[in-house]
Amino acid sequence: MGNSKNSLVILGVLIALLGLAGLVIPTFTTQKTNNVAAIGDLKIQTQENTPHEIPPLLAGGALGLGVILIAGGLYRRA
Repeated sequence: MGNSKNSLVILGVLIALLGLAGLVIPTFTTQKTNNVAAIGDLKIQTQENTPHEIPPLLAGGALGLGVILIAGGLYRRA
């Protein structure tokens, strides 16, 4: 039974860290490379940058859920 309590705390820590990262870095960019044309060995490519934004409410909710899971795991352990 101690294993499920320990995994609850670990899951809570991971979710809380993801929520904290979402609050600290709310915007990130991904890159995608597209082939425009190819003639033999010659390739013409473009890179497309796509910004992504993490809503503060979602990041705060993940942080709160992580804290609740940590507290629940520690409370069950005591």
